[in-house]
Amino acid sequence: MLTTHFVTGAPNWIDVGAPDLEGAVAFYGGLFGWEFRSAGPDAGGYGFFQRDGRVVAGGVETAAEQAPPAWTVYFQSEDAQATAEAAEQTHGSVLVQPTDVMDKGRMAVLADPAGAVFGIWQPGRRKGVDLAGRPGSLTWVELYTPDVAASAAFYHRTLGLETSAVPFPGGTYTCVNPAEGGEEAMFGGIVRPSDEVVGTGRGAYWLPYFDVEDTDAVVTRARELGGTVTTPATTVEGVGRMAELADPYGARFAVIRSEPPQE
Repeated sequence: MLTTHFVTGAPNWIDVGAPDLEGAVAFYGGLFGWEFRSAGPDAGGYGFFQRDGRVVAGGVETAAEQAPPAWTVYFQSEDAQATAEAAEQTHGSVLVQPTDVMDKGRMAVLADPAGAVFGIWQPGRRKGVDLAGRPGSLTWVELYTPDVAASAAFYHRTLGLETSAVPFPGGTYTCVNPAEGGEEAMFGGIVRPSDEVVGTGRGAYWLPYFDVEDTDAVVTRARELGGTVTTPATTVEGVGRMAELADPYGARFAVIRSEPPQE
């Protein structure tokens, strides 16, 4: 699971774009107990979601012509420019060129060859989120893509990520970890969508998981707040109880109550 011991290639930031930021703040505040704080007059409306005073995510209002409502996962880079160039050289694309964010860091938004959008964060004064792997914060990420092997190769060449296969109900699961820390630093997985999902033409995407104390209660609350349940709550033995949701504007995310590690 994720921690705030950030290393190259590990997720260190996440934000959501919504056409109605006030509505998104109300939704996630009601769901996770988050509070929203503006990043200031020079931040273009960008702000921070906080839980108990610690930053867990970012949020910004986006116009329809900019991008569809979505969560974007950012990965740590020592050099955002070099990472963007590596992505292009491996048949990815640069959607937002590397840009300085005041003195906080340097960011870019990229897409892999299958079209999955992700971000790069080169830390400055802002190293990343303040809280991860705890209730109400990011704890896991999954890439849904039609070609697991090709995606694993792209992220290895671009971010240095490593993969490993672990037994999973119905087959194996491809886990992802940064080079530094090995499998002990595992933070996510790569999954081929079901044929039913592929048929919808949804495309490849990164799905963030937020840790919760009661998955079923969060699913119920999400419906009450105007969200939708795209995958009902399911228990996976040895992993936890999880569900995939979408906020009122269509941004997809998942929640999980993880099972404690076995002794």
